[in-house]
Amino acid sequence: MKPDPAARAALFRDRNFRWLMAGSAVSLLGDQFTLIAFPWLVLRLTGDSAALGIVLALIGVPRALFILVGGAVVDRFSPKRVLMITKYVNTLLLGVLAAGAWYGGLSLPVLYLLAFALGISSAFSIPSGTSMVPHALQPAQLGAANGVMMGLRQMSMFVGPLAAGLLIALGGDGGGTVQRAPGIAIAFAFDAASFAISAWTLAHVRTHAVPAAAREGAGLWTSIADGLRRVGRDAELRTCYLYWAAVALLVMGPLHIALPVLASSRPELGASALGLMIGAHGGGTLVGMVLSGVRPGLRIGTLGTSVLLADIAIGLLFMPLGRITAAWQGVLLMVSIGVLGGFMQVAVFTWIQRRVEPAMIGRAMSLFMFIFMGLVPLASGVTGWVLLHVTLGTLFAVCGGALAVLAALAWVVTPMRRISDAGAMA
Repeated sequence: MKPDPAARAALFRDRNFRWLMAGSAVSLLGDQFTLIAFPWLVLRLTGDSAALGIVLALIGVPRALFILVGGAVVDRFSPKRVLMITKYVNTLLLGVLAAGAWYGGLSLPVLYLLAFALGISSAFSIPSGTSMVPHALQPAQLGAANGVMMGLRQMSMFVGPLAAGLLIALGGDGGGTVQRAPGIAIAFAFDAASFAISAWTLAHVRTHAVPAAAREGAGLWTSIADGLRRVGRDAELRTCYLYWAAVALLVMGPLHIALPVLASSRPELGASALGLMIGAHGGGTLVGMVLSGVRPGLRIGTLGTSVLLADIAIGLLFMPLGRITAAWQGVLLMVSIGVLGGFMQVAVFTWIQRRVEPAMIGRAMSLFMFIFMGLVPLASGVTGWVLLHVTLGTLFAVCGGALAVLAALAWVVTPMRRISDAGAMA
């Protein structure tokens, strides 16, 4: 589908988009406060990294396990209704965390329970949140809208942690205990308020009606199975999901472990170089997302060809990472990977939203998110074991080379190269 200049120009005049953007900006920023405050609270309470690992697992594992259920519920009851409920639930849970941090009444079992509840809630908020844009906007607006929304997310990952860390430091983190930790409490309160505000903005969004018949009939598990079958019957969609699963295993998972190990094992790099490389990747991703929003029709051939060529380039850029000797080398490689990845993320996200009918968008997006939330942690764990047996240089070279070869094979033997924006329906 070619970019529609009129649709892009009208995007910021669209009432629905303005409400969605405002709510997302506030909520995404608040999320970063909790991402900093929760681990800090656990470490202040226990001083135990194992306890922190359990807390993070109690958030991540239920989210991965139940996200497909969340997608089915979204399709049954509408993304707006499910998202609104999760915002109320998260406001309550974070309010409890804020009060507990303020008064010093939190115990480790309570933190475990709250972490589990937040993980369950996110299994429903993620598919409902990613399904809102196609339910609220016209198809011609999706590319530019996704570019803006994903750019906001990336921007929040820059601003949020810095602001949260400064707030906790200035407000007080308990000084080794969690008795009277006002900085941590205010961080949680800020996130709770962000969910309440975004619930208010969401109430102003009008969504397209989905026929009642599309939301009735089959039970929950039957609905999930039906969604998987429908993805399986769509050759292009099935191929893309399998391909992205391989990308998650070959690059995204190993990167989470191998990059910190690389920085810590090289005296010439260190923590500052790790920060620079991660920041460069984030900045590059933001640039790519913004570029995709501004030029949603920028392609080399078809959409599928563009994705595969971008992944070949990412694989080739990934290969020399294990042999860098200076931070600037890693920065150049990571910013290039980020730009390519960010641009194609928006394009792929938009393609899925356009291709899948509204009655199934929740299940399709939940499966997409499951690939990265379920497989990336698995690949990261396997990478930690692999690094006991191979060098970093070998790991980066093999994973990057495998991605380049996989993309080339996908171009030759799968229908991916024929996938086009015009083929997106719905």
